[in-house]
Amino acid sequence: MTPEKARKRHEELAAKIREYDYAYYVLAKPLISDREYDSLYHELLDLEKEFPELITPDSPTQRVGGQPLSEFKPYHHAIPMMSLDNTYSQEEVREFVNRVQRLLPGEKLVWLLEPKIDGVAVNLRYEHGILVAGATRGDGVTGDDITANLKTIRSVPLRLAGHSAPPVLEVRGEVYMTKAGFQKLNAERAAQGEELFANPRNAAAGSLKQLDPRIVASRPLDILLYGIGQIQGAPPPSTQLDLLEWLRKLGLKTPERTWLCKSLEELINAIAELDKVRRDFPYETDGAVIKLNSIAQRERCGATAKAPRWAIAYKYAPEQAETLLKDITIQVGRTGALTPVAELEPVLLAGTTVSRATLHNEEDLRRKDIRIGDRVIIEKAGEIIPIVVRAVTEKRTGHEKPFRFPSRCPECGTSVTRDTADGEGGVIVRCPNYDCPAQIRGRIEHWCSRGAMDIEGGGEVLVAQLVKTGLVHDVSDLYQLKLEQVASLERMGEKSAKNFLDAVEASRKRDLWRLIHGLGILHVGAGVAKNLARHFPNLDAIMNASVEELMKAEDVGEVIAQSIVQWTSQDRNRNLIERLRKAGLNFESSMHHSAAAAGPLAGKTFVLTGTLPSMSREEATAKIEALGGRVSTSVSKKTDFVLAGEEAGSKLEKARKLGIPVIDEAEFLRMCGKS
Repeated sequence: MTPEKARKRHEELAAKIREYDYAYYVLAKPLISDREYDSLYHELLDLEKEFPELITPDSPTQRVGGQPLSEFKPYHHAIPMMSLDNTYSQEEVREFVNRVQRLLPGEKLVWLLEPKIDGVAVNLRYEHGILVAGATRGDGVTGDDITANLKTIRSVPLRLAGHSAPPVLEVRGEVYMTKAGFQKLNAERAAQGEELFANPRNAAAGSLKQLDPRIVASRPLDILLYGIGQIQGAPPPSTQLDLLEWLRKLGLKTPERTWLCKSLEELINAIAELDKVRRDFPYETDGAVIKLNSIAQRERCGATAKAPRWAIAYKYAPEQAETLLKDITIQVGRTGALTPVAELEPVLLAGTTVSRATLHNEEDLRRKDIRIGDRVIIEKAGEIIPIVVRAVTEKRTGHEKPFRFPSRCPECGTSVTRDTADGEGGVIVRCPNYDCPAQIRGRIEHWCSRGAMDIEGGGEVLVAQLVKTGLVHDVSDLYQLKLEQVASLERMGEKSAKNFLDAVEASRKRDLWRLIHGLGILHVGAGVAKNLARHFPNLDAIMNASVEELMKAEDVGEVIAQSIVQWTSQDRNRNLIERLRKAGLNFESSMHHSAAAAGPLAGKTFVLTGTLPSMSREEATAKIEALGGRVSTSVSKKTDFVLAGEEAGSKLEKARKLGIPVIDEAEFLRMCGKS
C-alpha cells in the first residue's frame, strides 16, 4: 500500500470507528457487531504499525497510553472550576429561589434541574475539535493533568463530532463508575483479597489517581458532561437546555433526564420526582442540581469567592440507622490482608437486617475514631455495602474502648507488614505468611466458589475442618480426598461427603477460565481469566507467556501481565500446577478464539433472567461463552436475546418494551445445536 492510500484508509477507518464508538458508548445503539468492530480496529492498528507517521492524538488506537506516568503534572484552569453550595432542606431551596429573584427583580426565572452525579469533577479541553487536555478540579484553580486516564474512557470523544466546535472549548462534568461496574469490581477485589472500595465515587476517584492508564482502562468508568469553561471563537448557547443539546451534537454524553421548571412549585415537584426515579439510573446520584436556565441571567447574578449565586445542589439524605457496635473483629483474607469488621446489634436498614459492616482499614478506623461500645450510624454505600459512617460521640458513656490494630496476625501469630493499597491510597496491613491457616482457607474457599471451580459444598464450614485436620494444605489436596476422610468430619456423614466429592470430581472438567480464576492470581478476576482463555489455547501457553505476549490478550495491561508472570515464576505455584495436572484437571480452553469464533452464538449478547428448567444460570453462561456468545447482566439495545425462565423479573418487561427477542430454554438449546 502506498503512503497516500494508507493515509486515506486511515482517515476512513478512524472516522468509522469514532462513529461506532459514539453510537455504542454514548447513544447505547450499536451499529455493527463486536466482531466487525474488532476487525476494523485491528486493521487500523496494523496500518499504524506499518505507517507510524499516521498516528495522531485523536486516533482511536490512542485510548490507552503506553508507559505509566511517574506523577501527574499540575493543570491550571483557564477559568476556575467552582463548587456548588448545597442544602438538605426544601425550605433553603425556597430561600435560594427568593434570593436569586432579589438579584433579578421583576425578571421571569426558569430553572433546569439535573441529577447530581456522585462522581469526580473534571474539565476536558478541546482545541479545533481535538481533545488536548483533561484535568481534575483540584482546588478550583489548579488540578491534576489526567489526560491519559480520561482518554481511556470510551464515552470521552478524542475528536468532537460535526463542524460546529469552536477553536477552544472546555467542557465540564463528572467521571463516575456505574453501579453494576462497582459491584463487579468490588467482587473481584474481594476475590483477590484486595481492599474494597467504599462506594462508586471512591472507586472512580481511586481509578483516576492511577499512574498506569492501562489499569484505568480496565475500570468501568463513564462520564456525563453538563457545563463549559473557557470558550473562544463562538458564543455559547443562551440557555442550559440549549447547551446540553449543543454538547450532545458535538458527540458528548449528557444527563439523560432533566426537568425544566417555570415556578418554585414545579421545582419542588421535580426534586421529588427525581428522588423516585434516580435509583433506575446506572450511576449513583446523591442529589439534584438546580440551575438558572438563562445564561445571561447567570452572568448578572455573578458568584461568590467559591460558588455561583445562580445554582445550588439539593442533597438527598441517605437512609441511615443507629445501632450498637458490640465488637471489632479482624478478618484475614486469602492474600493476608487484615480487614476490621464492625460486629453490630442487628438493625433494619434499607430493607435488610444488618449485623456486620466494613470498617475498611486501620486508617479509616482511626480517622473516624470509632470505638468498641459506641453507638454508631450506618448506611449502605451505593445502597449496597453496609458501612459505619460515624460514631455518635455525644452518647458516649466513658466505657467505650479504642481498638488497637494487631501487630501480629490473629490467625498464625506472624508479625504483620504494611504496604500501600496498590496505588489506591491508604495502607493494607498484611500477614506475610503464605501458610497462614486463614490464607489457606481463603484460597480453598475461593477455588470452590461458584465463580471459580463451582464445587458445591466447599463452603466456609467444611473448608475450615479440612484445613484444621490437616487433610488439605492447598487446592490440589482436594483431589486426593477419600470418602471415609470427609465423612468422618463433624456434621458431614456419608451422603454429604459423597455429594461434595462428586462435585470435586466434576470440577476436573471445568473450563480453563474457571481454573485460572480459581488460582487467585493478583488482579486476575473472572473477566481477565475469560479474556486469557479466549486468547490462549491452554494453561501451559499462559504459564510460559512473556509480559508482552500476555498483554496481547484483551484488557490485559502491563500490571496484570507482570502479576501473572510473577505468579508463574514461583516454584511453589509451578509445583501446584503440576499436582493439578496429575490430578487430571482440564488445562484446555473451549473459549479460545479459534474454537469460539466459529460457534453458533458468535457475536450474540444474552441476558439471563428467572429459573431455567434444567440448568443453572452459571451453566447457561458457560454454554453461551463456549459457543462464542457473551452474557450481560442488564438489558439494553445491545442485547440480542433474553433467555427467560420461571419467575422472570423486570428484565423480561424491559426486553418486551425494547422489542428484544425473548427465548426459553428449549429455543436456547436449539440455537446451541441441540434439539
